[in-house]
Amino acid sequence: MTQPERNPYPYSDSNKRYMTCDWYLKARFGGKIARAALDQGCTCPNIDGTRGIGGCLFCKNGSASAKGLTLEEQYENGKAAARAKWDPIGFIPYFQAHTNTHGDPAALSCAFNKAAGWKDAVMIAVATRPDCVSEEMTGSLARLARKIPLVVELGLQTSSDDTADRVNRCHSFSEFVAGYKRLKKAADSVNAEFRCESAKGEANGLPMKRFMLGIHIIDGLPGEDAAAMLKTARDTAALRPDMVKIHLLEVLRGTGIEDLWKSGAYVPMDREDYVKIVCDQLEVLPPDAVMGRVSADAPGEDLAAPVWAARKTEVANEIDKELFARDSWQGKFSGLL
Repeated sequence: MTQPERNPYPYSDSNKRYMTCDWYLKARFGGKIARAALDQGCTCPNIDGTRGIGGCLFCKNGSASAKGLTLEEQYENGKAAARAKWDPIGFIPYFQAHTNTHGDPAALSCAFNKAAGWKDAVMIAVATRPDCVSEEMTGSLARLARKIPLVVELGLQTSSDDTADRVNRCHSFSEFVAGYKRLKKAADSVNAEFRCESAKGEANGLPMKRFMLGIHIIDGLPGEDAAAMLKTARDTAALRPDMVKIHLLEVLRGTGIEDLWKSGAYVPMDREDYVKIVCDQLEVLPPDAVMGRVSADAPGEDLAAPVWAARKTEVANEIDKELFARDSWQGKFSGLL
């Protein structure tokens, strides 16, 4: 019997003991789906003075990459880059850079709705913060989800208010929960309308929701130990998100965290500790949450430390081996599987 055949985790067709985004999207759409990252020129409330200035300690330009291109030009470039590596049958316009619900709601909604009509677009992804989802914006996102499947990804990073202050997040965990619940109420309403469609698209009993919510968390934040990182995962699990992204805190050149690292005030995680805490977190997260990622993905020229983080495949392989050695899987200790 092969390792995939012995895999006790149901949402996988390989040796992966957690739900990869690739598996989920193939199960939902019937083939390879790729994301095309977009920068629509948004800023963030902790950059522009709305909540603070300077941005998060670890952030470098909010993943901006527009370089004067229109959104549709960015989308077409993203499609071409993906097709050079794979053979996708569809694409997800991903509004990634900075806070994509921070700005004029009408203009933002116009951009999202235009993207929904682009050729080969099968889903929309919107990255934002919990303190930037007003009732008006929530309503706009719900209407968008009725046109095309949608995932809204909220940056939590940590459930510790002390750590959030340390890295200049400029919002509390209670604010995150309030924003998340506002979106969750809208998502539940939309998903109820499309329940029959979801049932038709089930894979291994997993419903394919029309309006999904994702949460981003970061391991290795200044001052946090394994217990604090695991607490963030447990607090995330309690919200029952549809997607979770686990990032390693990478030291990027030109950021505040680089200054701390150079001074010796910050030491990045080593690979062994990172692999262990990710596996601990996977065990307590909901078994039916898509794992959007289990490591960070910084351009090589921006990465100052740790150098091992650039070898993503090796990191993923070590996570696979650790889960196998533990005879464990995503959600094993969540009480949900």
